[in-house]
Amino acid sequence: MADILGVIGGSGLYEMEGMRKVRRVKVRTPFGDPSDSLVVGELEGRTLAFLPRHGRGHRIPPHRINFRANIYALKKLGARWILSISAVGSMRERIRPGDIVVVDQFYDHTRQRTNTFFSDGIVGHIPFADPVCPGLAQVAWKAARKAARRVHRGGTYLCMEGPAFSTRAESRIYRKWGVDVIGMTNMPEAKLAREAEICYATLALATDYDCWHESGEDVSIEAILELLRRNVETSKKIVREAARRLPGKEGCGCGESLKYALITDRKRIPSSSRKALSLLIGKYL
Repeated sequence: MADILGVIGGSGLYEMEGMRKVRRVKVRTPFGDPSDSLVVGELEGRTLAFLPRHGRGHRIPPHRINFRANIYALKKLGARWILSISAVGSMRERIRPGDIVVVDQFYDHTRQRTNTFFSDGIVGHIPFADPVCPGLAQVAWKAARKAARRVHRGGTYLCMEGPAFSTRAESRIYRKWGVDVIGMTNMPEAKLAREAEICYATLALATDYDCWHESGEDVSIEAILELLRRNVETSKKIVREAARRLPGKEGCGCGESLKYALITDRKRIPSSSRKALSLLIGKYL
């Protein structure tokens, strides 16, 4: 398979009307099991691969997601693009609950997560100043505008460790840092996608104002789940429209992110690392 659109998000996304040849695919990776088997099918003339980030039934907390296995599995299937659909808290008055933000920057505030494929005797330094693929983000923005009333182009996503929500003090400090939304899942997902040379973009669905907003209610699981349920249909419309709009060729450079990134002397790369990463680095060895 080739030129697949990978979609990472809630488990209900793949239940889309008109999707053909639907099948579940279990993918083995050198980094363990991904969050779940992938649902692969055809929609709008495009092959899509859906991965429920937290597993079916939402079993895996954010800090225990096997991000490396998830990205590797999509790469192995042939994903050329990854569209990440994620629930976030808004850190700006103008971003209301129910709004969608097509982010263009990340601040990684996680602490416990393995955030690279490059360890165990091999070093790679990817360019990551602009962590979102501009071409795919433009596609996502146009698709979202057709499906939703309020869509914001650009913004910074702060990724916190979780699984608890912010304290009020933390929330106020994050706002002073200038971030726009806060979530628990998109790092190191975005970084690993760049290491895997896959175009990556995020649709951030605002579900609340975190706990900084003094006139609003504090974050509640019930309120978030209710808004998420309402957003499922909107997300499906966006994915369908994005599948129609995907470009034939990108000029973004995501597909050559490792061209100058590998620092280790090729002769000194351990055979075990060569084997584990052959899918990612084989063309450069």
